[in-house]
Amino acid sequence: MTATQSGTEAFEREPVALTERITSDGSSAWPVEPGRYRLVVARACPWANRSVIVRRLLGLEPVLSMGIAGPLHDERSWRFHNDPDNRDPVLGIEYLREAYEKAHPGFDGGVTVPTVVEVATGKAVTNNFQDLTLDLSTQWRAYHRDGAPDLYPEARRAEIDEINESVYDDVNNGVYKCGFAKGQGAYERAYRALFARLDALSERLETQRYLVGDTITEADIRLWVTLVRFDAAYHGHFKCNRQKLTEMPVLWAYARDLFQTPGFGDTIDFEQIKQHYYGVHAEINPTGIVPLGPDPRGWLTPHGREELGGRPFGDGTPPGPPPEGERVPPLA
Repeated sequence: MTATQSGTEAFEREPVALTERITSDGSSAWPVEPGRYRLVVARACPWANRSVIVRRLLGLEPVLSMGIAGPLHDERSWRFHNDPDNRDPVLGIEYLREAYEKAHPGFDGGVTVPTVVEVATGKAVTNNFQDLTLDLSTQWRAYHRDGAPDLYPEARRAEIDEINESVYDDVNNGVYKCGFAKGQGAYERAYRALFARLDALSERLETQRYLVGDTITEADIRLWVTLVRFDAAYHGHFKCNRQKLTEMPVLWAYARDLFQTPGFGDTIDFEQIKQHYYGVHAEINPTGIVPLGPDPRGWLTPHGREELGGRPFGDGTPPGPPPEGERVPPLA
């Protein structure tokens, strides 16, 4: 997703422009159909990272292809600058905005990742990031791999939704409220809400391995994509500096546990994360200098969370390795 600033002291995220949903029950204009759509993401973006993880865990790679925009963009939107000829090899576009304009000529709204694009027409279908991963779990069920976990179990949905709402407000979006605040008061309110929520989550996770029940759910995925970027970007760049993640023992162990779980750490490219945040947000980092640290190898150290029990994939199994063209560089 691309951060957009409001005209007020506090950061306010603009609503997504394309709220369509892809469904299996005929409730939308866009039916679930293998090969029809392409999921466009960026390694740098936490909102896109959710969909990358869910697609991996559910084994949807054969039916939903993935295009990967580079970490840098300008006012024209996310760009495929890491692909040959600076174009997505399937859609043939240089900027993601082109898919929005094909769907809506003259489009002047926000262009964000993740976006699902219809391959045959090249038209953007949806950038509804809040519902996209839930729909991958529920609407695409017929195409899940054998052994796919249930990331949004029906009996737990109310609890998952409640946690997701508070995590979104105070953590996922909270770091942006800190980083893009235009006034000291707005920054301090966001900062206090962020760390109050992290403290509460730490207390919850001290005695249980995952946020809801004894398996990985949508709630863990949504929290984790912010935690994994915390020290590399949010602690310094967004002034979320009460503590580093590595200084919060429970959350650091929890985050490492998931990083070392197939489908999580193998979606992360720390260099692209830093290139995006420090290279794109000129109003925060006008020099564009990208920091060399922190050393990412700590993510591979023992975490000890197995002692809390839990079954990462429930009655399912881990996903296989990522497809060759979707692999990230190993930690160095």
